[in-house]
Amino acid sequence: MSAVAYNKGRAKRKEVCPMELKYTVILEVDEDGHYIAAVPALKGCHSFGRTREEALQRVREAIELYLECLAEDKRPFPPDIETDALNVGIEIA
Repeated sequence: MSAVAYNKGRAKRKEVCPMELKYTVILEVDEDGHYIAAVPALKGCHSFGRTREEALQRVREAIELYLECLAEDKRPFPPDIETDALNVGIEIA
């Protein structure tokens, strides 16, 4: 990941120490068959794609941009949240 540094009104990229962060991504398929990818730990961070792979690539980019904005504002990166996916059976009379 890289951060943006400002020097006399010009933006330039500078490399920062690489670190690996992992975030849970929730994938859903919409009514048109497109994939929606959401990152619950990063409010408002989501993307989509026509394929699972495209949605995952795009949400990785969205996560990187989200974290770059936090870094620019000197804000901490949120931790991932714990999730648990279950299938719940419902009996309808």
